[in-house]
Amino acid sequence: MVVEAKKRELKEAQRRQRQREERCRVEDGIGSALLAWNNEILPNWDAMWSSRRARELWWQGVPPSVRGKVWSLAIGNELNITHELFHICLARAKERWRSFSSGGPEAEGEGRAPRDLSAVRLSSEAGLPAADREASLELIKLDISRTFPSLCIFQQGGPYHDTLHSILGAYTCYRPDVGYVQGMSFIAAVLTLNLDTADAFIAFSNLLNKPCQMAFFRVDHSLMLTYFAAFEVFFEENLPRLFAHFKKNNLTPDIYLIDW
Repeated sequence: MVVEAKKRELKEAQRRQRQREERCRVEDGIGSALLAWNNEILPNWDAMWSSRRARELWWQGVPPSVRGKVWSLAIGNELNITHELFHICLARAKERWRSFSSGGPEAEGEGRAPRDLSAVRLSSEAGLPAADREASLELIKLDISRTFPSLCIFQQGGPYHDTLHSILGAYTCYRPDVGYVQGMSFIAAVLTLNLDTADAFIAFSNLLNKPCQMAFFRVDHSLMLTYFAAFEVFFEENLPRLFAHFKKNNLTPDIYLIDW
């Protein structure tokens, strides 16, 4: 029994040692990556962003302390959105929210926001006027409660609830032709954790303006089918056995590539 106990004790000590070594290795890697981002990549972004070195660092994971800066540069600001524009759009969103809560004319009749998320998709597909899609503001409160619920930081009373609410509301007024669509909150939430509010809004708006994202959030069926077809080509090329399994079971991209 004594011998067995010593063996177990030795194994446990070895396990703890391996954990310490792994922790040190990870910490050293993060420190090395941080130096590379700060000294090599960020000061020379235009020349280095597409380099092999930058790609290697991306795959290692961007260190939290530079993640916001790297993401902002990678997404860009082709829309030339300013902090002032964000505050203008946010003021408009707050005005609409006050109207909804007071039961004013904008909150009644045809202008009233649909009560379920599927209705927002239908309104986008139906080509409703911009003012009608802006009514999707009312749905943001509902969807925020479903955003990473296990973290308990975006729900009512959580530290990031108001920030996420502001970004989504401002975007809905910035792009009333798109409105709020289910799934947007998850993208905005990740940006919120790594950027200041106005900068997160700028990154969010520019990211959603990319052709792929816009096709899906505007529910452009013809473009969505094109992206599904392109995905399947790469799926079959890189994971042929899994692709064949999906085909056999009639699992098409529209079932699993989008979460609404």
